[in-house]
Formats: sequence, structure tokens, C-alpha cells
Amino acid sequence: MNKKLSTIEVFAIILGAIIGWGAFMLPGSKFLKSAGIVNTFLGLLLGTICIIVIERSYHMMMQTSCEEGGEFSYVYTKLGKNHGFVVGWFLSLAYLTMIPLNASAFPLVINKIFNGVLEFGYLYTIAGYNVYIGEILVSFIIILLFMVINMKGIKETGRVQTYIIFLLIICVISVFYGMIKNAGVISISRNYILNYKFSLKEILQVFAITPFLFVGFDAIPQLATNLGFGNKKASMLAIVSLFIGTLIYNLLNIATGLAYSPQQASSLDWALGSAVMNYIGKFGFLLLIIALGAAVSSGINGFMVCSSKLIAAMGRKGVLSYKFSEINKNGELGNSILFVSIISAVLVMFGREVIIWIVDMSSLGASIAYFYVCLVTFMNQTKFSKKVISFLGICVSSLFIILLLSPFSPAKLSTESLIALISWSFIGIVFWYKHKEKETLIKKVQVR
Repeated sequence: MNKKLSTIEVFAIILGAIIGWGAFMLPGSKFLKSAGIVNTFLGLLLGTICIIVIERSYHMMMQTSCEEGGEFSYVYTKLGKNHGFVVGWFLSLAYLTMIPLNASAFPLVINKIFNGVLEFGYLYTIAGYNVYIGEILVSFIIILLFMVINMKGIKETGRVQTYIIFLLIICVISVFYGMIKNAGVISISRNYILNYKFSLKEILQVFAITPFLFVGFDAIPQLATNLGFGNKKASMLAIVSLFIGTLIYNLLNIATGLAYSPQQASSLDWALGSAVMNYIGKFGFLLLIIALGAAVSSGINGFMVCSSKLIAAMGRKGVLSYKFSEINKNGELGNSILFVSIISAVLVMFGREVIIWIVDMSSLGASIAYFYVCLVTFMNQTKFSKKVISFLGICVSSLFIILLLSPFSPAKLSTESLIALISWSFIGIVFWYKHKEKETLIKKVQVR
């Protein structure tokens, strides 16, 4: 069986991991009220350029390390188990939480279209968010569907992802064209262009969340053994995906700004959806829903691939149980995929508010992984130009970490996200020491 992915399939997996629920919700909930149109564009562009600087270290990494597990395997091999575990522990959280975030978006979309049809079987309230049986069941079904697709094989996953992504791109372009044609530019000029003021604070608020927005760009190292082409083309695909992802984020933000001022947009449950319904009508809204469904589906699929391969690599290296690296009859990582699906289903039961707290702090997890990759690349390069690039990557990833942790930063993590971060770190420390104790005991038994 051919398990190599084509150029288009890899592009679809990367872009699918980059574009998710946030691209459709952030224009109203964050971008317009925090940074408007121009400063959001500058923040996203600056973030994209910085991520590309980091990507160059990833490219150098793949020239020397082509194992599944990407960053984890690279750091594990070069710096040892302890550092490898830190990268794997935080990166797995960054990947894993994206699945329930996107899976729990499906019930929200259905409720918006059909006036709360899934809000039955009230269970409990967590952090002010009501959790219903109807919503949980839909999320479970979506996770189960993509679990089955991934169990069938990477080629099936890539094929499905390709259809989803091109549907997403077509619908986003159609919606943007419809908004330009029907809404015009008078409102957006008045609210965002004529009185525009450059603001570094606003730009940094957007810039700081780019690790979260673009965490999917590093899917390629996880797919290293499934690439049907060379590393140079793979690196170029990652860069192209980043720019297309940035374009989609900006198109959807502009589409919302064509209809509403920052105050109007932030007062609506879904500003983009409301704008499309008011200016294009039901057909435009249908296209938007299809695009949103495609984005959410591609996000689940992309991160299920990445997280299952990462966890399998951690199992193969002995950091987690070796069972996670075992393959099924289709040659896929059955146990790892099942584990990822179960954890995702459990997280869905905590409600979206808690998931969002965890996802917010996963930006830090991704930044830690970026830092390690750039650091190891810097340590192992002899050519001056490559050392400069990897050093810049260290600086950029450090800046991301500082912006998220500094109490004076406009993009600092919320108190809830910091609590989630401390909790995850504590669990990791306990787990690691238990693992080391078990490892030491096994060695003593072997010596006897």
C-alpha cells in the first residue's frame, strides 16, 4: 500500500491545521475591537514573518532528523530525555486541545442555524458555560468520524483533507466577493481607514497569538515518514500555507469590517455570520457555514494526525507506553489515534470555556517547542548564516513566551489560562518522576 502523501495532500493537512474555528470568530470577538483592520493585518503579517524565521530552523532540523514526532524526536536525540519530554508534553497539549475546540464548534454552528436545537439534556454549568447532552453527542460523533478516517490510513486522511480544504477556499473567496459587492467600502473606510492610527500595542495583541493561530505549520515534521517528496519542497509548502492562512484570516476580518464598527462587531454573538446574512442573504450564509464546517473538520483531521504521530513517537522513545507506537492492520497508529480521540471526547465534556482557557495557554506550549528547535539547530550548525537564522528563531520564540507570560504585556495569558498552565506543568513533573522511578526499578531488576 502506498502511504506517501502528495504535495496537494500535505498542503491540505498543513492549511487545515492552521485554519479553524478561530478564523471565523476572532474578527468579531478580538481582531476588530483590539486592532481594527490595518493593525490586525500588520500583527498577522509580522507574526507570519516571525513564524517563517522559525520554520527555517525546522527546515534545517528535517535535513538531519526525519523521524515521526518532529520537534520531540529532534530534541530528544540531541539533548536527551528530559528536554525531549518537556517539548513532547507541551506540544501534545497544543495539538490535542485543538481537536475538542473544533469538535465543540459544530454544535454551536447547528444551534445558531436551528435556534438552539441541541440545547437539551442539561447536565451542568462550568465557568458559566452550560453543558448539554445534545451538544456533547454531536461533538462525540464528529470525533468518532475522524477517528475512523484516520484508522483507515494516512492516504485516506490526506484525500478527505484535500476535498475539505479546497471547499473551504472556494467558499471563503465567494463570501468575501459577495461582501465587497453588496456592502461596499464606505463603512469600512469611515470606521477603520480614514482615522487609522498606528499602534504597537494593538499590533502586539494580535502578534502574540500567532503561535496559536499558526500552530499547524509544523505538521510536516510529524509527517516526515509519509512525505512523497523532498524536504525543500516540504519547507516551501509550509511557507505557502502560512501566507494563504494569513490571507484567509485577513479576508474574513475585512469581510466583517465591511459591515460593522469595532463596537458593533464585539456586541454580536457572531459578527461575521450576521454581516453575511444581512448583506448577502441566506445563500451567502450557507456558503459561510460550509466554509466554517470545512475549517473545523480540517482542523480536527489535521491535529488528529499530528497528535497521534507525536504520542506514538513518545511511546517509541519510552517516554510514554510503547503500546502507543503499535500499528493496526492498516499500518496506522491505532492505539495512539484511539487515545487522542478519547482524550478529545473527555475535554469536550468540560465545556468550551474551559477548553478555550487550555487552548490559550497552548500558545505557550507551541512557543516552547519552537524555542527548543531553534536552540538545538543553533547548537548543531557550523555555517554562520544558518546560525544567524536559528538565533533569530530563538529570539522570536522567546519574544512569544515573554508576551504571553509578562504581567505587563497586552497579550498576557488570563488568570484561568495561567492556572491551567501551572496544573499541566505539575502533572507533567509528577508523571515524569513516576516514569523515572519505574525506569530505575526496571534497570535494577535487569542487573539482578
